[in-house]
Amino acid sequence: MQKKKWELEQYLNSSMNSLEDLLARAQNTLRNIRDSRVAFSVGLTDKRRCIGPLRAATNVVYQSIFINIGEAYNSSTGVFTVPRSGVYNLAFTVFSDAGSPGASLSVCASIRRNGVALAALREIYEQDQEDQATAVLLVQLSTGDRITISLQAGCWICDDQNHYNTFSGFLLYATE
Repeated sequence: MQKKKWELEQYLNSSMNSLEDLLARAQNTLRNIRDSRVAFSVGLTDKRRCIGPLRAATNVVYQSIFINIGEAYNSSTGVFTVPRSGVYNLAFTVFSDAGSPGASLSVCASIRRNGVALAALREIYEQDQEDQATAVLLVQLSTGDRITISLQAGCWICDDQNHYNTFSGFLLYATE
């Protein structure tokens, strides 16, 4: 009887230790997931404002922050700096108002990784007063990559408190 009791105690202690190890690993995984959360969504401005047309391409600085989990988007420079390697969902929308029907309308911008275009939107039109375009992409990024939206030469975007021009991104899953 004593031997059976001792075997049962050993089994229970071993089971308890295994469960404690599993719990510690699950808590560590959860902590890593929480620590690696990255999401941002920003709008160009809260006031009526147009940018462009400019002689050279320039980075767009979005100043109205809706969310910035992980603080990876810098509203002073307009740069999203990738904090953790992984697959990201990135999206941007550009809008412009020509001012009057028949006036030339040029909405053109690109999303860039380290200065190299990943995707571009281009709308040059004289048939209506306003135009808008959106690009959404999934892309694998590395820690330290710098993502920007670039307004192309000769183009312009306009915004106000309705936030027609936005830039958003989030980490879908980490690869490191």
